[in-house]
Amino acid sequence: MKKIIFTVTNDLSYDQRMNRIAGSLAAAGYDVLLVGRKRKGSIPLRTTSFRQHRLWQPFEKGFLFYAFYNLRLFWYLLWQKADIFCAIDLDTILPVYLASVLRNKKRVYDAHELFTEQKEVLSRKQVHRFWLAVERFAVPRFQLGYTVNHFLQEEFQKRYGVRYEVIRNLPKKIITPPKKNSGKHILYQGSVNEGRCFETLVPAMKDVDTELVICGEGNFFEQTRALIDRYQLGHKIHLKGYLPPEELSQVTPDAAIGLTLFEREGMNQYYSLANRFFDYIMAGIPQVCVNYPAYAQLNKEYGVALLIDDTSSAGIAAALNKLRTDTVLCEELANNCLKAREVLNWEEESGKLLAFYQKIP
Repeated sequence: MKKIIFTVTNDLSYDQRMNRIAGSLAAAGYDVLLVGRKRKGSIPLRTTSFRQHRLWQPFEKGFLFYAFYNLRLFWYLLWQKADIFCAIDLDTILPVYLASVLRNKKRVYDAHELFTEQKEVLSRKQVHRFWLAVERFAVPRFQLGYTVNHFLQEEFQKRYGVRYEVIRNLPKKIITPPKKNSGKHILYQGSVNEGRCFETLVPAMKDVDTELVICGEGNFFEQTRALIDRYQLGHKIHLKGYLPPEELSQVTPDAAIGLTLFEREGMNQYYSLANRFFDYIMAGIPQVCVNYPAYAQLNKEYGVALLIDDTSSAGIAAALNKLRTDTVLCEELANNCLKAREVLNWEEESGKLLAFYQKIP
């Protein structure tokens, strides 16, 4: 039974993607350990089919957080039994690389995104320079890996000569049909980070006669709260923070419309393929989504979203109001979601993950 250690910088409780990956591999007979961090407000870990461990550290963000966490993670990995180390994104890649070299173990890079092309990285020159140096050093040394779509696959090959597999972040299949468009509110679920259009989404809600529920946190959470106060929209926009996966899965189908928004700045946003895009499909709700390549490609095939090129406040408001008032379009998109989820689900996609790890000698 091969032992695989996955490393992340989150606290594990809300990471549906890694729970799916680790759970599928554990079900296939692998001994899986998922390692993350313990925060001050971390809730107790759920019992799972795989092992979990959280590393405590005193810093919550910034350079000290990454430096301290990477050192702790490196030391921890040195003493763990494993056949394969897998770094999830660039922020854990260095300790995984060093531990795999010193212990002569296989290493894998799970490139959930193009880390150096995030807005919060690009907008800070020193930060961007540092992470780009890390990427240029480490990624070519990870010949085994996978990413979330063909656009990022091609970009990694072009930059570093690595040919990664494509394994998308699809949700587990829902057996019972969700309530079809019975909700009244608009939903954003996912990280509340820079580059997700909150600067234009919040004021857009002045012209939309519906409540907006935001489920998630991130590096733009307090700024989003300030925007809500500035535009006096506290009665209409509700910040729920992080929700456990089992609770979020009950919240999502109750929405009328989902939101998948990214600013154009940064290749990571432009070539993204967000988990929530598929979560809305699985829940059977239509969504307003940016007209970027990966989404446009899927929407051409399945017709599940109203795509927009204009992410200004006026553009977002117009799209939301169109879905609110055009019941024919809304029902068509919802019906297409129910058809698409028969294909776009983790039960179909997980076979690629198992095949990837089975090929590693």
